[in-house]
Amino acid sequence: MEIIYQKACGVDVHKSFIVAVICDSTSIKPQYSRKRFSTFPNSLIDFRNWLSANDCQNVCMESTGKYYIPVYNALEGYISNVVVSNPKWVRCIKGEKDDNKDAKWIADLFKLGIVRHSFIPPKNIRVLRELTRYLYKLTNMRTSEKNRFTNALTVGNCKLDMVFSDIFGKSSSAIINTIISQNQYSDKDILKNVDKRCKASEEDILNSINGISWVDAQKERMLLIQNHIDYLNSTIKSLKEIIDIVVKPYEDYIKFLCTIPGVDRNSAISIISEIGTDMSQFSSHYRLVSWAGLAPGCNESAGKKKSVKISRAGVYIKPALVEVAHAAVTDKDCDYYAVKYKQISKRRGKKRAIIAIARKILVTIYHMLSTGEVFNPSDLSKVETSDKDRIKYTKNNFMQSAKQLLSLGLTSEEIILLVNSQNSNLTPIT
Repeated sequence: MEIIYQKACGVDVHKSFIVAVICDSTSIKPQYSRKRFSTFPNSLIDFRNWLSANDCQNVCMESTGKYYIPVYNALEGYISNVVVSNPKWVRCIKGEKDDNKDAKWIADLFKLGIVRHSFIPPKNIRVLRELTRYLYKLTNMRTSEKNRFTNALTVGNCKLDMVFSDIFGKSSSAIINTIISQNQYSDKDILKNVDKRCKASEEDILNSINGISWVDAQKERMLLIQNHIDYLNSTIKSLKEIIDIVVKPYEDYIKFLCTIPGVDRNSAISIISEIGTDMSQFSSHYRLVSWAGLAPGCNESAGKKKSVKISRAGVYIKPALVEVAHAAVTDKDCDYYAVKYKQISKRRGKKRAIIAIARKILVTIYHMLSTGEVFNPSDLSKVETSDKDRIKYTKNNFMQSAKQLLSLGLTSEEIILLVNSQNSNLTPIT
């Protein structure tokens, strides 16, 4: 096999130390240099200086949890080619595994250019990713606490969730607080908490709380859950304020992605935090879709295709895109994805259709960020969308390319005549 990197370094990363092996293939017989470093910051700087002293600008390490991040941070900006690879691409042969052999094996594979590198976004995107993922965790935690509180109502024979659409609304929360308090209350006290705009009848509200059987310990548990929900709400609010500050340099990209049906500000921030804004990191949209875990699997043997279900990759971006897909297929302003969803769901079912729409949206995001073009699908005329949507997209496309046409020497009247002649079945643009 052809040697791609004449000098390559393989790094075996652990929590407290790293083992680095430099493979020098400039001579006929490769020469190996091994050294062990601690993961303390000063020691990582010594590791970086050791690489520079040996004129090695190609480093490969496996992504072992979070342990590789301090090593990557120490090398970023100083070493030109730092590759982080999934352990499955650099796994050592069984029976030949130890710290020294692992690093040497990684160096041998890396110098031949057969190690696939993982996507590592720039520093500012990584910081934004930490914030959005923490927001995702806090939101899930708050949902779990709300479900736990709702279960407590069911166990205590409280049927307020059958009367109010939102059990955590203003009226229902006030009624629950009155019930779980240690004070005595009457029906009049309960009805005082009901908002005038509430559609539920007073009789249904009183019937839903008759026969409640909560002991003091259960009430105290519910108070603890309420306090935790309030704490999570305040934390989420503060975290969103921090995110708004961090995403200021990406406001144009966020507004750009919001032109896609189903994408709102929160989902646009989540998508940018996961894939960044530079699509050159991915060789094609196929790589991006596979990285996000939305591509069909490839499992064929002896001419028989086995399971082609999607992988478990994209733990954070996949749920965000599925949420966007659900919003896109119910978008009343644009039925482009809704038509495609109906066509696919008839053949493959609703769940597979949603995954297919999520994949299409990710491909759209890739091309929009790569080319800078507005959302204007090439097959829009083939999809049975309304004339209103096609007029909208035609006008957006016209405004996007107007400056380019003017730079060619065409006047504004000539540009309008040109666009109207190409879209003769639509309402003329004025």
